[in-house]
Amino acid sequence: MSDSSAYRVETTSRLAQWRIENLASCTYRKSDPFKMGKWNWHLSLEKNRLLFVKLYPEISNLTRDNPPIASFIIRVVSSAGDRKSLTHPEITDKQIKNNDDFVWAIEVPLTGKFIIDVEFLDLKTASSGGGEPCSIWVNELTQKRSHATALASLSRMLTESIHTDIIINASDGSIGAHRAVLGAQSPVFRSMFLHNLKEKEMSTIDISDMSIEACQAFLNYIYGNIQHEDFLTHRLALLRAADKYDISNLKEACHESLLEDIDARNVLERLQNASLYQLPKLKSSCMRYLVKFGKIFDIRDDLNAFLQHADRDLIAEIFHEILNVWKGF
Repeated sequence: MSDSSAYRVETTSRLAQWRIENLASCTYRKSDPFKMGKWNWHLSLEKNRLLFVKLYPEISNLTRDNPPIASFIIRVVSSAGDRKSLTHPEITDKQIKNNDDFVWAIEVPLTGKFIIDVEFLDLKTASSGGGEPCSIWVNELTQKRSHATALASLSRMLTESIHTDIIINASDGSIGAHRAVLGAQSPVFRSMFLHNLKEKEMSTIDISDMSIEACQAFLNYIYGNIQHEDFLTHRLALLRAADKYDISNLKEACHESLLEDIDARNVLERLQNASLYQLPKLKSSCMRYLVKFGKIFDIRDDLNAFLQHADRDLIAEIFHEILNVWKGF
């Protein structure tokens, strides 16, 4: 490992990893800054009678005026043999201003190569009005894009069924909507209404692959009235609909959102959807999470089941990524 790489922290989505090749020759080491949320962060190690691990934001005007309120899980993972790990109890909503606000004293002696693994569960900032702290990962971008799709009056047109002129039949219910609004957002819908298709003649659209709840969220996005919780709940259904009806801004909103919370429970599903819907950033992030960050070892059973049914080209990409990483060792 070169001198420069010894201090580099790798990041993806909400995960940060610092690989330590050899700590025997020094008693203190501080990482290079790494970006997570709005802040640059540092990890540091201090070896005395115990090993002290610290996580803290870089000093800046932002940190002084608006320090992060962090929730995270931090582990030390032995990168050799059977990958033994030590895990600190979960930290929840802790304000961190300086390098003494989070200190983990480890009594177990560590030798050889190991990894400090920090999974950020949430990052918040204090509310300017003195209320509850606000998560920086609430998807403000989604709301802005959603609000930009229509004037506020469009929301009332949908919720109050004002002059609806088409019925959408979901798998378990129906909703009234407006041809002009749907056609303005989707070239696929617009084509349906321009040509003599059954949707034009019968004034109905069948979307049998969506539940009524997901379909309502789909329309709420188009009309500029989606709630963030509904967006998160129905992200995958919205992604399918965005791809099917060629609504690029919704597809990109789903793409960006799915990048933000990759974890061991969802990474294989995300990888499959990234391949299916041609989402390069999501595919790359899932691959990095699994292979470069070593999480593939933590989900062996799920991975075996995944490999039984996954697309052959995708399986080949996974193994190609593994081989590329192994070449670096």
